[in-house]
Amino acid sequence: MEGKAVSTPMEYTIKLTKSTGTPLNSVSEYRRLVERLLYLTNTRPDIGYAVGRLSQFLECATDKHFEAAIRVLKYLKNEPVLGLMFSSQTDLEPTGFSDSNWGTCSDTRRSISSYCFFIGTAIVSWKSKKQNIVAVSSCEVEYRALAMATMEA
Repeated sequence: MEGKAVSTPMEYTIKLTKSTGTPLNSVSEYRRLVERLLYLTNTRPDIGYAVGRLSQFLECATDKHFEAAIRVLKYLKNEPVLGLMFSSQTDLEPTGFSDSNWGTCSDTRRSISSYCFFIGTAIVSWKSKKQNIVAVSSCEVEYRALAMATMEA
């Protein structure tokens, strides 16, 4: 893979939608690439958000989506040794965080909720999911994110 390595897995200022870019003739190559990236998220949670966004366009992939997927590969090329690190010197105290983004999805206007849980300094559980409904306030979105995290805890 040629090109300059990048320091982030996704260019977060670009809004990807179903209609962004020119549709690909065949989405099979895009699907295979996203499938492989999805597998990597088990040990590379730093690419989880980007891969989650890219997986929303499996049915309607465009050249812009494919370029964004290639950017993830360039990021991985730049940071090949990053991954999960579990220290043997930890206090074993569980900690959890939750957050949400109100109306993040440009296509459906649904919000995205996320949580992560740590034991000591090691991450043991994380999830990011588009909510099932369109929320009417940011407060509602935060309560839904907290409820999702509480169920996991």
